Parts: sequence; structure tokens; C-alpha cells
Amino acid sequence: MQALYPDIKPYQTERLAVQAPHALYLEQAGSPDGIPVVFLHGGPGAGLNPKARSFFDPQRYRIVLFDQRGSGHSEPHACLENNTTQALVDDMETIRKHLGIERWVVFGGSWGSTLALAYAQAHPERVAAMILRGIFLCRPHELDWFYTEGGASRIFPDYWQDFAEGVVRREGESWTAAYHRTLHGDNEVARMAAAKAWSQWEARCSTLRPNLDIEQVMTDPHAAVSMSHIETHYFMHQAFLGENQLLEGMDAIGHIPGIIVHGRYDMICPLENAIELHHRWPASELHIVRDAGHSAFEPSVADALVKATDEIADMLEDVI
Repeated sequence: MQALYPDIKPYQTERLAVQAPHALYLEQAGSPDGIPVVFLHGGPGAGLNPKARSFFDPQRYRIVLFDQRGSGHSEPHACLENNTTQALVDDMETIRKHLGIERWVVFGGSWGSTLALAYAQAHPERVAAMILRGIFLCRPHELDWFYTEGGASRIFPDYWQDFAEGVVRREGESWTAAYHRTLHGDNEVARMAAAKAWSQWEARCSTLRPNLDIEQVMTDPHAAVSMSHIETHYFMHQAFLGENQLLEGMDAIGHIPGIIVHGRYDMICPLENAIELHHRWPASELHIVRDAGHSAFEPSVADALVKATDEIADMLEDVI
């Protein structure tokens, strides 16, 4: 099994002002002369994990990583003002131009796959290839699967009970709306409890086998606040996308080479999402990881992702 590449530190970090009031944390790692690749974290709102740099051969890639609006080290923390999918797409173009990159590889998992597709469909001429993991297309039935009774709640009823006890839901109110209301209420104790419960539900369902390390990262108070606030904001607005927008837009990017990696037992973003995308994307390869769930850091998923970045590097070495 291919291990992750060794931990590395960025060779450059900066804060990049975009649309007010946002300033993005931006870093570069690996080789300044390598193949440019941009890493898109999940959530929305989860922020960067330093280990994300290790999916890429540092001798071959110029690795660009940033915290999306309101996430991680970007400021203001958990800010929802001017925070939409289109705004994040625009930020990626701002970053690309700022760094003087003509074309780059786009790498994203979960929400990062959503953003990658939205960006590629808006700017296909800027995308050399894509590597996507844990496909999330933000359609209503996908949100219903994870945030209403009858989907993932039937697989993890004990975890769902903790999620359901995280807020008091009003009559006729969806769970997402109840969390959104509580997170923006006046009761600070209730806000923090809701932030943790929201993030814990996702963390517990993200791996095939329980992984306390991943759970601790996702339920860290700083990360939990941004993820719960930003996810509920996006999901209350259907991620600022039209219904089935991403699949219907695949004709514009079906020629772009790509690799899809998806865990067979992904309970957050079911495998059918990846299969539907693959069918609409002629230039894609689909790798189903037989012993994994959703997280990029499950050993078999990490192995498949490293192999994918190596394969794309081989493909593009003399092209970009």
C-alpha cells in the first residue's frame, strides 16, 4: 500500500484579501516549479488539515492550499457574509491569477468535489485535470439522506439520537433549519452544544471503522463552529446551486481527464453519486475503494488518492 508522502511545511504563506470582509489564508508547498495543483477542503467550513499536503509528491507538484471563506485561518472566522459557492469559485480565480498560474490540477473531496466541479464548469480552460473524492453533488435528496430520518440515521441510530438531541426542533422545522436557528440564537451554551453535535454527527459517520483522531479534529471547537455555521448556511440555500446543476453541466468539462475515488461504504455521500458523475464524465476513471467510508484519511482511500496524484503527474509532466 502506498503511504502518504512525508509531512512537509509550506514554503510560502500569506493572507489574500478578496471580497470584503474576507481575507483568505493561502499557502504553497512542494516544488515552486512543479505541476500546479489546488487543494479544496471539505465542509463547507471544515478548513485545511496540514496532512493534505501529503497527498502530493513534493518533488513534482506545486501544491496550493487555502482556507475557504470563514474557514480555518481565514478571516473573519465563520463569517457568512458574501459566502456563496460563486464567491468561492471567484476566489479560486483570484488565487490562480495572483500566483501567475495558467492551468492547474483541481483536487477536492466531499464539499471540495462540489466546489471543484462548479469551478471547472465556470472555467474549463483553466483546469488541466481533476482528482475528486467522496462525490457530493448537493442535491436535495443527498441532503435528505444525511440530515433527515430514514437515511444514514437508520445505519447509525445511536449517533443520530445524539444529533437529534443537539437542538430543540420546532413543529414543521427541518433538522438543518433547527440547527441554523440555534447556532444564531442568543444562548451561547446552546450555540456551542449545537456546533459540536452537528460536527460530531458528520465525524462519526465519516469512517468505516471508528476513528477518534478524525473525530477530535472535526469536533475541535474552532472547526466545529465554522463547519456548523457555514454548512447550515449553504444547505439552507441548496448550496447556491440550481437543482442538478453540476450533473447537467458536465457536457462542458467531459473532456477534462479526471480520477474519481469513492469509498464503497461511504455513508455521508453514497457511492451512487460517484457512479452518476462517472457516467456523465467520459474522460474520468472511477476507483471504488472496497474497504472504506468517506474520509480521505482512511488508509485505503489515502492510498488511492496518492496513486491518483502520481498518475496525473505522469500524464501532465510534459504538458503543463
